[in-house]
Amino acid sequence: MAEVATSGTSSATSDQLLVVIDPVARRADGESVRIARDVLRAGAAGAKVCLPDGPEEFARALARRGSRRPVVVGDDRALVRAVELLHRQRELAGCALSLVPVGGSVSLARALGVPSGAVAAARAVLDGAERRMDLMVDDSDGVVLGALRIPPLGAVSPERDAADGVTHPWLRTCRSLVRTLAPARPPAAPGSGPTRLRVEVDGETLVDLHQSVGAVSVVPGASGTAHVEVRPVSVGAEASPLSAEARTITVSGAHFRYRADAAVSGPVRTRTWEVREGAWGLTVPSR
Repeated sequence: MAEVATSGTSSATSDQLLVVIDPVARRADGESVRIARDVLRAGAAGAKVCLPDGPEEFARALARRGSRRPVVVGDDRALVRAVELLHRQRELAGCALSLVPVGGSVSLARALGVPSGAVAAARAVLDGAERRMDLMVDDSDGVVLGALRIPPLGAVSPERDAADGVTHPWLRTCRSLVRTLAPARPPAAPGSGPTRLRVEVDGETLVDLHQSVGAVSVVPGASGTAHVEVRPVSVGAEASPLSAEARTITVSGAHFRYRADAAVSGPVRTRTWEVREGAWGLTVPSR
C-alpha cells in the first residue's frame, strides 16, 4: 500500500485527513481521483493519502488512522465497506466519515446528500458539516446505509461489473452478447421470484408463511425507524401492499437473497435488521 504524506500552504479545515483511495475508483476514473486528491491536498495541511491495493490494505489504513478524519475516494461499495469496518471496530460513534464518490455506482452517495462531482465533493469534505444518520445492522454484523430489497433486482449490476474490474464498455457488450447466445439457464435460484416468507416488524407478524410474497422493501423512515413494505402475490385481483414503520425487522422462511445498498447477499433462511438511530456520521455540504 502506497502512502504519501502531503503538506499544503493553506487549509480550510483544522482536521488532519486520511484520504483512502479505493483501487476500483483508480481503475474506473483516474482523472476524477487525481482532481479530488489535488483539491484535498490544497485545502488540508498534512493530509495523508493512502493507495490500498485491496480490501485488506483498505481495512488496515482505516484501522491505523489515529486521530485523522477518514476520507474515502470511491463508489457506494467503498463507502459501505468503510462504514462496516468502523462499525465492527466500534468506532462509528466518534468518527465522521467523508466521501468523494468515484466509480461505477454512486447512487447511494447522491441519496445521502454527497455531491456527485469530484471538485464539489472534495470541497464538501473540507467545508461541510457532519450529519448523523440512522444505520441498519443485521444479526451477522452487516450494515445497511440506504435500502434493502427481497428479492434483489437484476442478476448482474453495474456495481458487480465495477467490482470485477470490468470498466470497458466493449467488454460489457461482449458479456451481454454471450448471455444472449447462451442456452437457456436452469430454473432461477431461490429468492428470485415469489416465495413464502414471514415478515415480522417489532415482534408483530406483518405477513406469514401461508401468503406468497412478490417483494419486500425496507427503506429509511422517520428518525430511528425504517419503512417496511411487503407486496403479497394473490390469484386474480392484485393484492394491496402491506406497510409498517419499525425498529426491528425479521424475515424468515424459504431461502432468499437480498440486496442491501450495492451488494447482494444470501441465500439465508432468516435475517434480522435493527435500526440504530444516529449511529454514523457523514460529511455533507453545509446548508
